[in-house]
Formats: sequence, structure tokens, C-alpha cells
Amino acid sequence: MLQPGGRRRRRRGWGSGSFPAWLCSWALVCCQREAGAAVASLPLPPCREADYHFEYTECDSSGSRWRVAVPNPEVECSGLPDPIRGKECTFSCASGEYLEMKNQVCTKCPEGTFSVGSGIQFVEWDDLPAGFTNVATYMDSVDGSSENKAESCSKSSWNPRGNYIESNRDDCTVALIYTVLLKKSGFVSFEYQYIDKNIIFEFFVQNDQCQEMDSTSDKWMKLTNSGEWGSHFITLKPGTNILYWRTTGIFIGSQAMKPVLVKNVTIEGVAYTSECFPCKPGTFSNVTGSSTCQICPKNTYSEMGAKACTKCQEEAHYADEGSGHCKERPPCTNNDIFQIHTPCDQDGKTRLMYKWVESKICREDLPGAVTLPPSGERKECPPCNPGFYNNGSSFCTPCPQDMFSDGTWECKPCPPGTEPALGLEYKWWNVLPHNMKTSCINVANSKCDGMNGWEVADDHIRTGAGGTDDDYLVLNLHIPGFKLPTSVTRMTGSELGRLTFVFDTICSADCSLYFIMDINENYTNVVKSWSGTKEKQSYTYIISKNASYTFTWAFQRTNQGHESRKLIYDVAKIYTITVTNAVDGVASFCQACAVGSEQSGSSCIPCPAGHYIEKETSQCKECPPNTYMSIHRVYGEEACVPCGPGSRSTKDHFSCFSDCKLSYVKNNRSFTYDFSNLSRVGTVMNGPSFTARGTKFFHFFNISLCGNQGEKMAFCADNITDITLKDMVAESEYYSNVVRAFVCQSTIIPPDSKGFRTALALQSNSLADTFLGATIETSLGSINANPDMFNQSERKIPDVHFYYKSSGVTATCQIGRTSVVTLRCDPAKPGQGKISVPSLCPAGTCNGCSFYFLWESAEACPLCTQQDYHEIEGACKKGHQEILYFWNEPKQCVKGVSLPEKKTIKCEMVDFWLKVGAAVGAFTAVLLIALICYFWKKNQKLEYKYSKLVMSANSKECELPAADSCAIMEGEDNEEEIVYSNKQSLLGKLKSLATKEKNNHFESVQMKSSGSQNI
Repeated sequence: MLQPGGRRRRRRGWGSGSFPAWLCSWALVCCQREAGAAVASLPLPPCREADYHFEYTECDSSGSRWRVAVPNPEVECSGLPDPIRGKECTFSCASGEYLEMKNQVCTKCPEGTFSVGSGIQFVEWDDLPAGFTNVATYMDSVDGSSENKAESCSKSSWNPRGNYIESNRDDCTVALIYTVLLKKSGFVSFEYQYIDKNIIFEFFVQNDQCQEMDSTSDKWMKLTNSGEWGSHFITLKPGTNILYWRTTGIFIGSQAMKPVLVKNVTIEGVAYTSECFPCKPGTFSNVTGSSTCQICPKNTYSEMGAKACTKCQEEAHYADEGSGHCKERPPCTNNDIFQIHTPCDQDGKTRLMYKWVESKICREDLPGAVTLPPSGERKECPPCNPGFYNNGSSFCTPCPQDMFSDGTWECKPCPPGTEPALGLEYKWWNVLPHNMKTSCINVANSKCDGMNGWEVADDHIRTGAGGTDDDYLVLNLHIPGFKLPTSVTRMTGSELGRLTFVFDTICSADCSLYFIMDINENYTNVVKSWSGTKEKQSYTYIISKNASYTFTWAFQRTNQGHESRKLIYDVAKIYTITVTNAVDGVASFCQACAVGSEQSGSSCIPCPAGHYIEKETSQCKECPPNTYMSIHRVYGEEACVPCGPGSRSTKDHFSCFSDCKLSYVKNNRSFTYDFSNLSRVGTVMNGPSFTARGTKFFHFFNISLCGNQGEKMAFCADNITDITLKDMVAESEYYSNVVRAFVCQSTIIPPDSKGFRTALALQSNSLADTFLGATIETSLGSINANPDMFNQSERKIPDVHFYYKSSGVTATCQIGRTSVVTLRCDPAKPGQGKISVPSLCPAGTCNGCSFYFLWESAEACPLCTQQDYHEIEGACKKGHQEILYFWNEPKQCVKGVSLPEKKTIKCEMVDFWLKVGAAVGAFTAVLLIALICYFWKKNQKLEYKYSKLVMSANSKECELPAADSCAIMEGEDNEEEIVYSNKQSLLGKLKSLATKEKNNHFESVQMKSSGSQNI
């Protein structure tokens, strides 16, 4: 049975009410011995009170039980007391008491002991307490690797660390299990520290049927602040309760995990306890009836069951608080010394002082020990911080209202038409500012309680020595609220102010620096963390809600427990901290403001949203259309920044957004787009991918493309099983693990990968919080769309690129991230279509800073115009003709103009006689052509005969030819050529032929001979 303090002890009562199984065996052996003794006739001595103890039997159905006497081991006696009826099963004693079994009454615990009454408490974790077990598994469904992964987790477990127990540091799933049987309703409570969101931490309770109890519906534990402990309380029902503390690491990155710590486990509801328990070493109890033991102070110690603490010989030995023995003091080293600067004196001087790290445990009188260097060197004090001035005293004083100073001269009033730019700027560190405090916290001990976690050092503030290397060195800055300058108080938007700090870290081990934010002392969250050595850099946090903020910087040299300081030279330094628009701020300069009319004087007035201050008149004037107001500059028209291509400004000129409409002209053709149907959030999940240990995960993206009046509609959330996403979004200004952006990313662990019932989301980031523009150009400013990241489109319609940026910077993205969403027309993918990432970069990026997405959809096609269809005319039938309209193939447009309906028009039919006339005309034309051919051939013959006659005449010059005959006889060929007296054209010949008389068979011709030339 488990005892307070986690030690295994022999128990004389069974709080669970169970009857020990070994008792039956012992009774059987006892009976056998008695039988053997009877046979041998050996009498047994009578039993004394020291020879036995009392126990209760199992409770029967009526809730009653018996008290029986049980001989102690190795004892043989006779005459045990008779069983008597015991207390009811639900009986219990109060805290500080135990049940004295002989008389069955509650008795106070003596000094040096304690009791929790009807409960069990575990406060000491030097070893794993009895009853606790570790079960390590690797819950992943990747085929062929389960056996190897199970073996790789065989050494993973929860590890006792003295005052607490620590979870595993790998990506195995390890459950710490304890089973308790309660006779009445009770509870379990414990304290825990859970700071790493890459570990999933659950606590739940099951019954003996392995069914989760109703009280553990909220089993997902909340993250705690670094160095602080959270508490958890759950009611328990009577019966068997199996308690599970289960952790699962999500080891996606290379950064070491911060384990979960658990301590002070208390279980209430055990029926009774039959004895008190001695105080553990390092604690004591000096009164009777104690429910707890007190811790021994420093330089004292105690042993088990101590009633008081014993002092150490302080000259040569020391003891930490709660020690069980004294330790020998070591020789002093440089690690035991640190330096500070004193406040400035009236002469403007500061002194450099050396001090021993408290509490001092080293000796200066041992061989090899170092001594404290001389102090008191005077140095010039640094100037006051901006907004403060030195009034001749040793302290810097803030400037009065409406005055300013850069810290080197006295405060001056702001000129007319200006107002002080309120804020805080700390760059000189001679004393800790009044709104800052420092402390040291250790999760396991109180060695550094009261120490300064950070020390001022002239031009920076640095971490102190601390008590041990695993201390949290804490620096807090409190800002009661934020207020915009008068001229822009009516501006709306997400930025109310900003905090910027410059820092670096020097580490030789696994150090970590945490930047933590607390809002209204109600919600605390780790905003950013850095591990290892970091070069000098700046980080900016945007404040979007007016509330009371406490910003914390916590530095831990290592998360491995150490009893000494070995890493004192591992430090974090902060050089400057700047906060804008702080309500309790001071001014280092004045800025122009809008003034009222002449009647109202020169006092500053707030400008309406989207108005700038005109330089000539100091009056408010609205920004031009499609420009947005720069929140960092309101003076002059240049404060109005033009929106990018394809975007328009909001009504208040706070930002630019896409209204899902876009137009451009290409090749003398106008293209118009309407992406309204893509304004809903689009999602894409790419994967799976696997970690080095084989954990399966997916990259999940949400994209809010356009519309919604510029509202960022994409949400990504960590630990979605922790709280419903709806509730988280409703109060997203409080939850930094809820990201609201145009494009955001989460890492999804599927339920089959780690054995959870639901998928887990973590590492949510904003990839786009500002819209820059939409265009078909492949670059916008310094951002390139890299069209080669995706396969080229076969269509002639160019892609449209939406450009975004994110203001959040990372170690690898010093100017923030950029995102490009490429819209591609694809009529085959209706509705939302398909979103994809580059095949070569499954995470959407190849360098971690530039992200690319391809969104293919029919909704990405341009609107249809009259140029996207053509008409076809049908045949004229019965005086009517149809005209049909068809889209050009392939169709590459949507919506826009509709395809016209077919229409019917009247048409004129050709007349019958017109057809006859056409036929006659065609016949006449054919006949005419035939006649022309006939006469042309005949004319050719006449010309031939004439040419022959001429040739004959030329052969007999000066002779008249004899007339052999006046006519050509029948059957003879006229070989003489005939020459017409007047040559006529072909048309003339036809005309003369038509007018010739019927009886005139002869033509008058001129006979050409050789003699005719001389006539």
C-alpha cells in the first residue's frame, strides 16, 4: 500500500478495505503448523500484544466488517483475541489522526509524524512510489515499423526528481498510472508545470472497466507560465479509480522538449489509515496531530521522523533548505561573484560594486579560493532615458504632461499644433525602472528566492547568477494600458501599440529565453522563445487590445537539475525596450496634430478615421480613394499610401483589400474576373510527412482570398481539443494560439498517429496578414510569383496572382513571410476547385519564408463576353431562317453575358419565273458561246485563204493575174485568199451578218494581187 512520501512500508491497516490475499495463505500455513504441533503434542506459548496486529476483513453486502487479530511474520503463538465487529466501511479519521485498531478510536499523531486522515499524499519523489507504474508506447500506424518503434520507447518513462516527477523528453507516449480503491466519494489533486506546447499532456480517470469517468471530460491540461505551477482537481467516485498522467511528444523540429513536471499528488476518499507516518528527511513535526511536516530552514537538517531540525557547523558546512544532511563548503571561485552598479549620486557618478552570490556557500580561507575584488570604482552615470530628466538629484524624473526630453536636457513644452508622443524607451540601465521588477524562481527548491534574477549594467540589463543553473531568472514589465495619439484616436484597426526589444544570448548549454504576455492577470501565454546562443537582434510584438499587460522575460540556463552553479557565464542581455502609446508613458519628442477652428484655439483634436493632417492648415483631410492610412505617420498627404493593383481601401482607409473583382486588357481585349464564389475560406492539407522517429503529420493551410470587406477569415488554432474552436475565435484577442489571417498554417497530427480520438493541431502560424495586390504580373515589388513552381497552363488565359505578406519575423525570415496564391482558370473544376502546393516543396515553401499556392477552379476564369461565342445561320425554309449561338471551343469563361437564345427571321424565296428566266439566260449564254466559237473558226479559215492569195500575188510582180474562173466550181477548193475591203471586228461581222439580205449571197471583196500595188 502506498504511503505519504511515496515510500514502501509495512501497513497495519488496509485503507482500501481489501482483505489481503496472503492472509488466507498464512492462515492455511498456521493451521497446518497447529495441526503438526498437535500431532507432536508441542504446546505454543500464549500470544502477546507485540506478536500480532489487527486488520479488517472485506466489507460484506451490508457494509459491515470484522476486526481480526493477525500474527506477525515468523511468530508462533496461541490465544489470539477473538474477532469483533469493526467500524463501518465508510468510517475515517480527520487529518492528523489515525485509527488505533485495538480500541477502534481515532488518535492524534505523535510529534515527528503526520497523517492526512482519509487521504494519501505523495510529496517525496526520490524513487517511484509503490503502486505507480510506467507504460511507454509509440502510437503510430505506419506499417512495418510498429515493433521497432515500440522497442525504441522501452526506456522512456516518468523520472523522479526529488520534489517532483518529470515526464519523458522524447516523442514516445508514456503514461504514469496509479490505481486506488475508494470506499466513499473523494478527489485527486496535484500541481503541475506544462510549458512546452510540443508535448500533449492529459490527465484522466478510468474505472475497472477501462471506461473514462465523466469528471475527466476536460482531460487536456492547460499550458502554464515558465517557472509557475498550475493546479488540477478532479472528483472521484467510490470504487476502483485508475489515474493516468499521459504525455506524448510531437518531435517535429530539432529543439529539445521541456518535460512536464508533477508534484504534491493528494488522493482523498480512502476509508482510514491505521498509523501515522514519519516526516521525511529535511522536514520535522514538533506538535501532535500534524497533517503535514515543516521544511527545515537553511543551514539546518533533519533525519527521518524528526521532531526538530539540527544546525550545521556554519563555518565549515552548509545545508540548503529542506536538507537531510550538511555539506562541506567548497572554495570560492569566480562563479560566486557578480557585479552591480550603484544608483547615481549627486555628482552624477555611479560605483562599480562586486558582491558574493547569495546565499554564499563557499569559503575564502581555503587553498585556491578567490577573494572579492575591490569595489567602489566611480564612473560617469549614463544619461536619463528618453522622456526623463535629471533635476539635480541622483534620480531621473519623468517629464510633466505636454512636455518632452531626450534624456540629456531639461523637459520642454510641445510647440503649438503638436502633442507629445507618449511611450517608454529604456536604453540606459543604471537603476531598474519603477514599473519593472525582477525575481528568481526554481521549480524544485527555494535556493534563489529573494535573489535578483536580472542586474542592471549601464547600457544593458543582464541575467544574474541565480541559485542553481536550472533557475528561472525573471524580469517583469507592467503596462496599465494603451492609448493612441489624439489625432488618430478614431482610427480603427488591429494595432494599438507595439513593444520592441533588442537582445542577445550567450549559452554553452541548452539555455532558453521566454517572452511571456499576461493580459489583465487573467490569461498568460508564451509568445516567443529562443534556445541557444543568439546574436543581437530585435523582436516586436503588436498590441491589438487595450488592457493591462504584464510582459515577462524568463531565462533558464538549462532544464537539467543541478545542485551547483556551473553555467554562470551563460547570460541573456536586453539592450533596449521600447513601448509605444503607453498610457503612463513619457515623451522624447512631439508630433504634429490636427487643430480645431480659430474659435477653439490651438488644442489638438482627433481626426476622423481615414483622415490625415494637412501641412498648410493643420486641418484634417480625408485620404484620396483607394489609399490607406499609415498608422505610423499621419502628417501630410504622403501618410495616405496607395493601394496595390486590383485592390481598394476600406471605408476608414485603414487597409486595402480585394473585393474579388479584377479587370485588365490584353491584345486589345478586356478581361473581367469575379472571384466572389472563392471568397469563402479554402483549405488544403498536404502530406503525410514523417519526423525522424516516424511520427506522421500533415501540413494544413487555410486561405481567405478576398472579399469580406478586408476581414481576415482564415483561422488556425493550437490544441483544438483543449477548447472548442468557436469559443477560441470569439475571444481570439486573448489566445495567441489562435491565428487569424489571410493565410495561416497548422501542423496536424492525425488521430491514428498517436492514438488520440481526435486530430491534434499545433505550431499554428500566420503566413499573410496584409494584402498587397492582385495582378497577372509575375512579380509585385520584391515578391516573385515564381510561375515555374507549378506546371504551366495549356490555356491562353493568364494566371492571376494574389500577393500577401506577414509582419511576423522569425529567426530565418527577418523581414517576415510572403505568400502568393495563383488563380488558374480550369473549367473542368467547378465550385471551390482544387488548391495545391508545389510538388517540390510539400510544406508550401522551400525556404520557410516564401509560400506558394495554386488554386485551380472554373471560378478563376474571366467573365464571358460577346467575343466568347459565335453564330451560325440555318437554311431558309418556308420563308423562315434560324440563327443559332455557340460558345467558342474550348470555353474559357464563366458567368458574364449569357448565351443568346436561338432566333428565327423571315427570308425571301426566289420567284418561279425568275427561275425560268435564269434558266433561259443560262441557255442563251451557252448558245452565244457556241456561235462565237463557230464564227471564230470560220474566220480563221478566211484569214488562211487570204494570206495564201497574198503570197501567190507577191510571187508575180507587175503581172495581172488571169481570171481562170469567176466562181469556184462545186467540189473545188478556193485556194485564193480573200481580203475584206474594210476589216471589221467580230461584233461588227455578226451585226452585218444579221442585216444581210436573203438573196445577197456574195460579198464585195478586194482582190489583192501583185499588180495592185502599182495602181
